Amino acid sequence: MSVDFSEYVTCLSGEDHEHREALESSYHEAQRVMSPRGLQNYLEGMRAFCTLGRGQDLVLTYIQEMPGVAKEVGEDIIPDIVEAMMKLSSHTSGSVITLILANLPMAASRLGDAEVLRGFLKLLHQMTGKAPRGLRPMMENLDELLSKLTLGGLRRWVMWGAQAHQRDLDGQMAYFALKTESSQSILQSERRGTLFVDNQRKLNFYLRALWARAFFMRPTAGDFESRQGIKPFIDDFQIHVPDAFDPFRGIDGMEIYRAAAAHCAAHMVYTREPISAEELSQAQMRFIEMFEDARIEYLAYSEFPGLRKLWLSFFTAEPGEHDEFGKPHETMDYMLRTTRAIMDPEYRDAEPVVNEIATDYRAKLESDPYTSRLAWTAGVEFYNKMIEIAKIPSVRILTEWPIPYRDDNRYFWDFSENMFETQGTDYMPASQGTVRRYVSLMEFVNDIDSEMTHDSPDEILVLATELFPYEDNGVSYNETEGVEPVSDPFHYNEWDYHVQLARPDWATVIERRQGHGDPEVMDEILTKHKPVASRIRHLIDALQPQGIVRRRGYEEGEELDLNAAVRAMIDIRRGIMPDPRINIRITRHIRDLSIVLLLDLSESTNEKIGDIAEGEEGYEDQASILDLTRESAGLLAWAIDSIGDRFAVHGFASDGRHDVQYYRFKDFDQTYDDEAKSRMAGMRGNLSTRMGAALRHAGWHLTRQSAQKRLVLLVTDGEPADIDERDPQYLRHDTKKAVEDLAMQGVYTYCLTLDPNADRYVARIFGENNYSIVDNVERLPERLPNVFAALTG
Repeated sequence: MSVDFSEYVTCLSGEDHEHREALESSYHEAQRVMSPRGLQNYLEGMRAFCTLGRGQDLVLTYIQEMPGVAKEVGEDIIPDIVEAMMKLSSHTSGSVITLILANLPMAASRLGDAEVLRGFLKLLHQMTGKAPRGLRPMMENLDELLSKLTLGGLRRWVMWGAQAHQRDLDGQMAYFALKTESSQSILQSERRGTLFVDNQRKLNFYLRALWARAFFMRPTAGDFESRQGIKPFIDDFQIHVPDAFDPFRGIDGMEIYRAAAAHCAAHMVYTREPISAEELSQAQMRFIEMFEDARIEYLAYSEFPGLRKLWLSFFTAEPGEHDEFGKPHETMDYMLRTTRAIMDPEYRDAEPVVNEIATDYRAKLESDPYTSRLAWTAGVEFYNKMIEIAKIPSVRILTEWPIPYRDDNRYFWDFSENMFETQGTDYMPASQGTVRRYVSLMEFVNDIDSEMTHDSPDEILVLATELFPYEDNGVSYNETEGVEPVSDPFHYNEWDYHVQLARPDWATVIERRQGHGDPEVMDEILTKHKPVASRIRHLIDALQPQGIVRRRGYEEGEELDLNAAVRAMIDIRRGIMPDPRINIRITRHIRDLSIVLLLDLSESTNEKIGDIAEGEEGYEDQASILDLTRESAGLLAWAIDSIGDRFAVHGFASDGRHDVQYYRFKDFDQTYDDEAKSRMAGMRGNLSTRMGAALRHAGWHLTRQSAQKRLVLLVTDGEPADIDERDPQYLRHDTKKAVEDLAMQGVYTYCLTLDPNADRYVARIFGENNYSIVDNVERLPERLPNVFAALTG
């Protein structure tokens, strides 16, 4: 297919045959490795580099090198590369950016993963701020550097040179060109034993030879600040291993890679069902993991006896004098010896309890090794025995398993969101189990099999532009028949106060849209609450930015107050002490504020307010908590819009930790017009109140705003609660942790609660001066603007 490149590469001469040939050949190569969406990103990148005006070499280098990068780590990296180069363009020259682009295929090949390559791009951006002169010589030696260093090692090498030669520009260039002794010395000290990228092909063949199937393996860079890499883990049916392994007690890195790859593959082959973590402590889970690892390894070396020798060598290796793991804790030592006794029937431990547990578990494995319940039972029993004979250490000590090939066992726990029936995709609620496919118009016409809208489609076909009917009336099919879209999931940690640790990626927030309402409903609120609106107008006038303000009576200032200076001179002539405050200080009174009004839209907001009982006449005519919430939000939105502050109106509800629903009625970059009013008029309440996850997501939106002051103003009618959490303290502690985390990011949180019993918990969550209780719910429309004025005035 011939492509018209003229609109994308306006900086290249259309008559230049050499340029045209390079474009055609590179585009044909890109077509072989990219989807239509990737090709569009590729073409948009050409346009972006042309607009830089840094010469034709830069554009041609991008055109020729990007297909090679996409082939190594995937096409999704291309927009990140373009964005990173745009940022670098304000710090360095076009020739250096050209050199970086020319090195990217090699860097992608050496780093081996899109996320790791993104980390490399971030490192380049950091380097331009700390050691810009070193960028060119480092690029000229990048092949040698990446052949010896992981991304973490390269980062430490770069930061050492940037700090050591911060003011010595010549020394900076010599360091990054590998011409100084210190540069070579740091390079040697950061070298890791065995790099994954050098052995990935061998490991793939190794696993295929064992189980006659392909396993996907990816490197991870977890050693930015220390030489210790993260543990191996399995995610989305892909094996993630550290990008390098150092030797372990005489066992070289390649043997560690074989052991880690075989162990993770054994999990994927022999695990048939998840293990429930309900009512288990973190310590109990660590003991269960030990027995589950022993179970899947037993199945593996029963089929391939050589694996027993490989794995057992890690437990029999003697620690050296300067062993990095040191002497294990007493309980950890029991766990290591028990694992060895299960694996080696000839081993006899000095403690009879170790031999007894190992013999009993081995006997159960020989009778029925395919049930995961074995590990659950054995782990809990062993935990109870350890309580009697040894002190159970902290969860951190139990988590730091001193055997490098073992993974973190997230794969088989039911809360890992990796349900085995999903065949390799992360678990999500059924309503979100939808695949989006970007197609051309002809693919869309040929593939669609139903003209009816479905609430939970298996696949969504996405066109590049909206589709209009033959009778062109200016209204697309999406506007007339489409359903409201949902966002990609956002995963947030959640604080477990029992173990004082954050559960990683525990809650899933999904942005949805509620239906539209009549925008006139929001306009009528001003008429209904006319006295309140009149008082709010005075607040608006008081809060309006005043611009330049000149204040007299300062000892230091920008201007001299002539009247005060004359009075001071008269006092000096009279021989008395003059007033030194003879200056005028000039200040700019501006409001630099971003605010999210976050509304609790749980089922309880549908409750009616009034004395008429349900079923009696007039009950339905009574206002609900939701009605008053909508009215107060409308009054506040009108007030903030009049002042000119940036604000957003969002809401939330939840249906368990997997489905925290987040609604955006008005965003920061959206005007308070009929569209926003229509969204707010259509708000409705349902489900539960998982407050911590919603606050974290609101804070994420605020951190993207460049305001000096950022505020989340939460309006709720009760305490945090959800259908999958029975402990009332759990979500309270998580919300408190979310408020503290937001404060560390510069986001201030204030709660306006309608719960008359909130005294017993709201102060502990938000702080003594960071909440208000509205005893009379009907006064909410009046109280909310006043709270805003007090917080921001």
